Amino acid sequence: MKLDEVPAVLDVHPPHHPAHGVRDFFLHLFTITIGLLIALSLEGLVEWQHHRHLVHEAEASLHAEIAANAKDMQASIDDLHKREQVLKDDVVVLKYIVKNHKAPEKGTLDITFRIRGFQDVSWKTAQSTGALAYMPYDRAQQYADIYATQQELQAAQQLAARDAIIALGPFLNSADVKGTADPTEGETSATREKIEILQGQLLLIDSLMQALNTSYQKFLTTHPE
Repeated sequence: MKLDEVPAVLDVHPPHHPAHGVRDFFLHLFTITIGLLIALSLEGLVEWQHHRHLVHEAEASLHAEIAANAKDMQASIDDLHKREQVLKDDVVVLKYIVKNHKAPEKGTLDITFRIRGFQDVSWKTAQSTGALAYMPYDRAQQYADIYATQQELQAAQQLAARDAIIALGPFLNSADVKGTADPTEGETSATREKIEILQGQLLLIDSLMQALNTSYQKFLTTHPE
């Protein structure tokens, strides 16, 4: 039987023979006290072993999850920079339409945004099992900071996706910008404003991605497998 499987039960038996005098009374009392101390020590050892095992499993799971989330993070940042450049090109096209009342021959609009997902099952499990409470404070804080940034980034990405959909609104029921049914000047100006809002949101996402990637690399460097 493993140490962490030992049942933590305090079983105290009264003396089998009556105490004869003060000396016997204190001897019995001492025996019971020693028994209680041993039982409590074993119970504490079992509890400590259980918590140690819980923390070990949680940290192994968290490490694997963070490593998976960190994978291809730089590629996601590079793709985001491409999205930002595409939006700059979109603004140039829209300015041309407003100025010339027609779409440019070679200009096209591309309003897209990709949401990067992150795993957090291990983090939620560590919270629900109470494993974080048994970790050193600085280590638990490092995990908390990483997952808080992930959550903030997820929320920012969802807003960016919404902004991208709103920016596409004026063109959902019209022909391609290069076709005959060009958007009106009002639609074009409104779309430009929405794209500029999306550009601002992508700047925030860029900042969060850079911060998260730095946190990932720092964690994986200081906590190798």
